Amino acid sequence: MDQIAAMRAFVRVVEAGNFSRAADLLDIPKPTVTKLIQQLEAHLRTKLLNRSTRRVAVTPDGAAYYERALAVLSDLDELDGSMARSQASPAGRLRVDVPSSLALYALIPALPDFFARYPDIQLDLGVTDRTVDLLAENVDCAIRGGDLLDPTLIARRIGEVRMMLFAAPGYIERHGMPLHPRDMEKGHRVIGYFNARTGRPVAFDMMRGEESYELHLPYSMATNDSTAYLAAGLAGLGVTQTIEPMVSPYLDSGALVRVLPDWHAGQIVLHVVYAPNRHLSSRLRVFVDWVAELFGSGGAYRHAAASLLLAANPRG
Repeated sequence: MDQIAAMRAFVRVVEAGNFSRAADLLDIPKPTVTKLIQQLEAHLRTKLLNRSTRRVAVTPDGAAYYERALAVLSDLDELDGSMARSQASPAGRLRVDVPSSLALYALIPALPDFFARYPDIQLDLGVTDRTVDLLAENVDCAIRGGDLLDPTLIARRIGEVRMMLFAAPGYIERHGMPLHPRDMEKGHRVIGYFNARTGRPVAFDMMRGEESYELHLPYSMATNDSTAYLAAGLAGLGVTQTIEPMVSPYLDSGALVRVLPDWHAGQIVLHVVYAPNRHLSSRLRVFVDWVAELFGSGGAYRHAAASLLLAANPRG
């Protein structure tokens, strides 16, 4: 029996919740996973998992073994990583989940710099506005905006951004340019954005210094995808709230104009997050450091965080 392979298979089954998903994540056949678990239980002379047709449950011995196995595998990965760092640059596959607009307007344009530094890393970039389950979906880390709804995640703050209002010139011609948030309540419409997990809409709470104004406006359209949200704004369907660097090309071309430029719609904190029992490999460590540098450098990418429309928005 390959005990290390069996331990890795067991840990993945526990995290994934079933043998099929664990086999997919390990990229090995399901019968191989089953055989490794059986061999491990025979070697340990104890039952680690209770199996049924629908689910896998961890036994008390299995729960204890999982914690110790996770620590052993983390130490082993760290040992391998330290040897690799001493001889070469970080290498291997890294799965990162990023909100769609953040990926398009901030992360992907900056990736040539990352690959120039770390050419041996392969990046599997999950682009979605859905909040993924890092462990179940085998994601190494994710970039999220707003309050973190899962307190078990390890989070590194990488920046903060402000939301502003924008609209297409054609929309302003039809409805007029508001001078105060209360003017928005006189026939204006917004484009709604709803949280993909909860279905709750993002609020339009306007602020200027110590002054605040809460808007309750009808929407012409609502979406849970930030790219579609921007497209709706460009089509003149209503007023949008997003980040200026994300729309700066459209401001320069005249396709969008600022609305209530002295006001903003709140401030969102950005984090890169990863699971506490996800070993911080050398490739994950350098990516986290690079992302923190990217968004904390004061450059345009720091502000290109459509992610506040994209993940766990504190008001969403």
